[in-house]
Amino acid sequence: MNLTPGTVCPCHGRPQVDLLLRKSKVVREGERALSIRDQESRGRAWAAENGYCVRKVWRENLSAWSDVKRPKYDAAMSAVLDGEVPALWCYALDRFSRKGAEAVVPILGKARVIFDYERLDSSDERDRRWIIDRAENAREYSQRLSYNVRSTKAQQRNEGRWLAKAPFGLVVDPATRRLRPDTAPYMCLVEGRREVTPWEVIRRVITEVANGVSGRALAMKMNKEGLRTVTGAQWRITQIRTIVRHPVYEGWLTVSKRPSMDQVLFLNAEGNKVRCVDRSVYPEMIPAVLAEKARRILSGNQIIPEAPRPGRAAKPLTGRVICSGCMRLMASEGRSYICATKKYGAICPAPASAMAGPLEKYVVGEWSDQLHHADDEDEIMIAVAERWQALNRPDDNQALQDARAELKQAQAALDKFHQDDREGFYTGRSARYRIPTKNAAEARVDAAEARVQELSEDGPVDVTFLFEGEAAKHWENAAPELRRDLLGLAIDTVVVCKAPGGRGTRFKGAERVTFQWAKPAEPDAEDFKQAA
Repeated sequence: MNLTPGTVCPCHGRPQVDLLLRKSKVVREGERALSIRDQESRGRAWAAENGYCVRKVWRENLSAWSDVKRPKYDAAMSAVLDGEVPALWCYALDRFSRKGAEAVVPILGKARVIFDYERLDSSDERDRRWIIDRAENAREYSQRLSYNVRSTKAQQRNEGRWLAKAPFGLVVDPATRRLRPDTAPYMCLVEGRREVTPWEVIRRVITEVANGVSGRALAMKMNKEGLRTVTGAQWRITQIRTIVRHPVYEGWLTVSKRPSMDQVLFLNAEGNKVRCVDRSVYPEMIPAVLAEKARRILSGNQIIPEAPRPGRAAKPLTGRVICSGCMRLMASEGRSYICATKKYGAICPAPASAMAGPLEKYVVGEWSDQLHHADDEDEIMIAVAERWQALNRPDDNQALQDARAELKQAQAALDKFHQDDREGFYTGRSARYRIPTKNAAEARVDAAEARVQELSEDGPVDVTFLFEGEAAKHWENAAPELRRDLLGLAIDTVVVCKAPGGRGTRFKGAERVTFQWAKPAEPDAEDFKQAA
C-alpha cells in the first residue's frame, strides 16, 4: 500500500484509519443495537490487530435512512474517498447506511471501507458482490420496517391514540393512549399560596385571550402573580400563542406538519377529524366557540369592543403612537411620549420623543380634518361607523362582529391551504389530506359568508355628527377615557420619527408624523355606507 505522508501517524509511523460509529436515537429494529462505546472498542481493537492507528472517530446518534441528514457520515466518506485517510472502519453494513447499493457502489474499488461484522472489505474484488447484496438486504429490511411502523401509527391515530408526549395541561392514559386534563397541582401562586393545576392554566389562558387580554399582557400578569411554567420558567407570549392555537385542547387529535410548526388536525381516510379523548372526558375540554374566538382575537381577525372600562389607558395616544426607529409602541412619561425601547434599556437606532401637548393637538387636528373631508364612499367612513357601533351597541352588534371575524378566519384558513398546496405539502403520504382539507376550508368560508349576509340586515347607526366639521369639538367635550376611543374610530397607528434637530427642536407634525387610517372590517361592507 502506497501511503502519502499525511496518511501516516506521525507518532507511530503506521497507516491511519477513521472509525464511523452509529446508533439510532430510537432503535427502529426493536433490538438492542451495539452501543457507540462498544463499537469504538471493537474498531480500536481491529486497528491494533491490523497495524493501523486511529486518526478520527465519527460518532452519530441518528437514523441512517434517506430522509436524515448525516454531516459526519458525509465528512467521513469525503476523507476516505479523497485519500485523506487510507481506510474507514464501520461495525456493520446496516450501521453504514440503509440506502442500499447506491451508498456502497461509490466506494467499491476506490476506497477501503471495512465492515467488521460481515468481514467484508470494499477494496477486495471478491467482496464486491457480497457488499452490494448485504447493503440491499439492509435496505429491504428497513423499507419493510418503515412500512410496518407507518401502518401501525396510522391505525393508532385512526383510533384516537396520542403517540407523542402529552402537551402541557394534558396527560396520557398509558393503557389507551388517550388524553385527559391534568388536574394534579404542580405549583402554588405566590399570592395566597393557592395550588393551581395545569388544566386551570390552560382554561385561564384561552378564556382571558377570548375576553380581549393580549398574549403579552397575560404572560406579564401571570409572571407577576408568581405563576410559572411546568419547568419553572417565566411565561412568554410564544407559549400563550401555542396554547391558544393548539386544537388538542378541544379534544382533537393533531399531527406536526413540519418541524417547529403549528400542529394541524389529523384527518382519517374519510377526511374526518378524530377525537383523542374519551366521550366521558370530552365535556371537560375547551368549548369550540371559546377556542375559535380566542384564535380570532389573537390573529387580529376580531376586534374587542372598545367601550371605556376601568383600567384602560386614559392618555389619548397610548397604545397607538409608534416610534419609527424600532416600530414599537411609545410610552407615556410625564408630559411626553418617548420610545419604550430606549426607556427600558434596549437599543433603538433612532429613538423618537415628542411633547404630549403639541403631538396630541396635531393628531386631533388631522383626525378632524380627515373626517370632515371624507367622501360618502370612502372606506374610512365605513370603518368609523363599524367602530362607533361596536362602542355604543356592543350587545346588538356582537353576533355580526363574531360572524365577520369567523369569515376572516375562514378565508385565512383557505389561503393557508392554497399556500401549503403550492409549497408541495399535500404530496406523498399527505396527498390523501388534500381534497378533504380543501372541501372543509371552502365549506367553512361558504357558511361564514352566509352568516354575515344573514346578520347584515340590522339598522344603521348615526355617525353624521363626526363628519360635519364637529369632530374636534366632540373630542374636546368628551371624557378623558373616551377621547382615545374617538381617535381610534379613524386612526389605527400614529408613527413618530426622531426630531431632525435633536431635543429642543420645535415640533413640526407634518415632517415627523405618519398616520395609518382605519379601514372597514370587510372591504366590501356595504351595510355601513348608509350609516355614514
